Amino acid sequence: MASAPDLLFGLRNNFYLGAYQAAINNSDVPNLSQEDAIERDCLVYRSYIALGSYQLVISEIDSSAATPLQAVKLLALYLSTPANKEATISSLREWLGDAAIGNNPILRLIAGIIFTHEQDYNEALKHTNAGGTLELNALNVQIFIKMYRSDFAEKQLRIMQQIDEDHTLTQLANAWLNLAVGGSKIQEAYLIFQDFSEKSQMTSLILNGKAVCCMHMGNFDEAESLLLEALNKDAKDGETLANLVVCSLHLGKPSSRYLNQLKLSQPEHMLVKRAASAEENFDRAVQTIA
Repeated sequence: MASAPDLLFGLRNNFYLGAYQAAINNSDVPNLSQEDAIERDCLVYRSYIALGSYQLVISEIDSSAATPLQAVKLLALYLSTPANKEATISSLREWLGDAAIGNNPILRLIAGIIFTHEQDYNEALKHTNAGGTLELNALNVQIFIKMYRSDFAEKQLRIMQQIDEDHTLTQLANAWLNLAVGGSKIQEAYLIFQDFSEKSQMTSLILNGKAVCCMHMGNFDEAESLLLEALNKDAKDGETLANLVVCSLHLGKPSSRYLNQLKLSQPEHMLVKRAASAEENFDRAVQTIA
């Protein structure tokens, strides 16, 4: 007996590969079950969040919406303004402690994303480590890489490969881990992103993936070309701007404009925080000498 077609395959793939507008534009999928319709709406609203349209998500998801959608709204509230963070995290903890909804996979995923933003990786893993979906496993890979535990990340990747070796998220997780391990694995990561670029719509995510591989391999001119192409697609993309700062420094080119753009578009970005910390340390050192 043939399995039912996966009506959301294209929508998921667009979202995972960073083709957010395409995900939104092609989200009118007919004949969805109620469960699939909720997943579709979650993917659409998360695409809007990825594009920075936080207020649209906040205004359209009301208090009667299903738990997964309420969780997505929490993410939009968290990212919209720094002033919202404390109240949002408080609500999130309350929901996670509710026996009726606390184990919802989307709620646990959003919890993992928010606590990863907070760099509270142990707290994130409390909610994601049990897995249950490929997206939770993929987030675990990212968290373990951020914790410099590529051995644990590799275990998560093996779980994903056992479930579906060819899945987009499995391939992406494989590329992320290869980048973290480095050495000869960088070429393997590049080939994964190259394969995506040949089969799918070229997105900032894919271009940044290829560019980071090029930088690891010392090909900064090619990396710059890929990043400028990504910047043409989205002039406010934080990862593109951050990678351009690093690439420009290696090429001996001015990087201040990209850093200033990053400060304006994503003031909470890790590179902005590190730059600010370095400036403070420098100023303190100068005052000490004076």
